[in-house]
Amino acid sequence: MSNPTPGNKVVLITGASSGIGEATARHLAACGHTVVLGARRADRLKQLATELTDAGHEADYAELDVTDLDSVKAFVDGAIARHGRVDVLVNNAGVMPLSYMADLRIDDWNQTIDVNLRGVLHGIAAVLPAMNERRSGHIINVASTAAYRSDPTGVVYCATKFAVRAISDGLRKESTDLRVTLVSPGLTRTELTQSGGDDQLQGAVRTALQDVGIDAKAIAEAIGYTIGQPNDVNVSEVIVQGTASV
Repeated sequence: MSNPTPGNKVVLITGASSGIGEATARHLAACGHTVVLGARRADRLKQLATELTDAGHEADYAELDVTDLDSVKAFVDGAIARHGRVDVLVNNAGVMPLSYMADLRIDDWNQTIDVNLRGVLHGIAAVLPAMNERRSGHIINVASTAAYRSDPTGVVYCATKFAVRAISDGLRKESTDLRVTLVSPGLTRTELTQSGGDDQLQGAVRTALQDVGIDAKAIAEAIGYTIGQPNDVNVSEVIVQGTASV
């Protein structure tokens, strides 16, 4: 099977029911890519996929839990069965329950590790064999500017993003055929602060988002840029943040 042109890729997106994932699906579909949407909220995925296909784009979806390796493998295998290949995986699903370490919100810590770190590893494990066999593919891991610092209100969240950064760098160095990109958004208007964590801290971030947060479309366009490069060009890291961010 010949490698696709930069303008015609089969792109799998995790966490596609809202925020950066939804914006990325809309942008990439409009660019002519085939998008396969995955998330736990299948009703939202169905609505988005229907909207995209009604607009003449190529889109489908499947319910997905990135913390479950079998679910991720089924998501990837289903996409290959329908489309013949996976060109790009956008590992986007994430959670951000902010709290101080002293609060001992251990369930939140474990959920953050399961989604933000294990979820990324599960995605890589599911697509890597076929990509290596074809000697072609692109894995995009969505991290955060928190991958470059440690905030006292989000130590575990930052730790998972540090780890995603390390995984991306190591995987990139391992292969001369695959492209690996780390995309690190700054404060972005999404639903990350809507559940979990300390209510006061989460509320403070929601207020900050209204003041200095950027639209998720900016991240989607950055992801689209990396995908649109020639197959022998790798954009290793992209940091996207608002001009008002610190």
